[in-house]
Amino acid sequence: MFQATPFTQRKRRTEQLAKAILVLMTLCLVIPLVLIVGYLVVQAAPILSWDFLTSNPIRGMRAGGIWSPLLGTLYLVVISLVIATPIGVLAAVFLNEYARESWFTRAVNLAVVNLAGVPSIVHALFGLGAFVLFAHLGKSILAASLTLAIMTMPVIIASTKEALAAVPLAFREACWNVGATRWQTIRHVVLPNSISGILTGVILQVSRAAGETAPIMFTGAVFFKAIEEGNVFAYGLFDQCMTLSMHLFTISTQVPDVPHALPYGTAVVLLGTVLLVNTLAIGLRIYLRSRKKW
Repeated sequence: MFQATPFTQRKRRTEQLAKAILVLMTLCLVIPLVLIVGYLVVQAAPILSWDFLTSNPIRGMRAGGIWSPLLGTLYLVVISLVIATPIGVLAAVFLNEYARESWFTRAVNLAVVNLAGVPSIVHALFGLGAFVLFAHLGKSILAASLTLAIMTMPVIIASTKEALAAVPLAFREACWNVGATRWQTIRHVVLPNSISGILTGVILQVSRAAGETAPIMFTGAVFFKAIEEGNVFAYGLFDQCMTLSMHLFTISTQVPDVPHALPYGTAVVLLGTVLLVNTLAIGLRIYLRSRKKW
């Protein structure tokens, strides 16, 4: 029968200590998150209802619902996603699959990494100058969406490059050996096998675009705008819009005598919207990852 030696006992104790530390660190992350979300939900419970989601703010935003900010947020997230995703993915494909290693590509990769860390207020000033003033788009949903797309594109490029680089080179060589072109290899082999990683950048883009305030404040958000309730096409591309993040900031700091539950209800809807979109994207990513054969 095997008898544990002092060395194996020390090794087991070290393993148990490391496991306990990892569990403790995980709990330190999860417990505060659960407490914060639980507190928000409890505080928002008196106001959460279907009418709250489908009615406009009234009485100087001291009553009513959040239909116009909710719809404006969805417009900005979807349009910025439509703009940033194809450009970011194609840029990453070029950098990873076509561009040769040189000082230029190294400079571009460094610029992408640095742009991901630029403060949002800097992107706001860029959007104001480039889209609102120079391109004559005015303060509009389109200008705000373009600004959000520029802001989130570096994250999509970086995550897509990592996903493309993770595809084994043997897959590409097998395609080239049977006469496939580089683009055919990318389209039919590389991209399908990296789609789960690409979705990671898209998930991060959605979260950041939905929660930003500074870029849209300069380029397209408005303090108050009443729209037709229940009409999902109430906004046009060149209209200004309300957003959940801007609305939450406004009713929390600028409007007096706001009901206690109203800011919490707005925060819960914003958090729920982001979590819902992220959950769908993560579910799709897990499904696509499970279909891989490697």
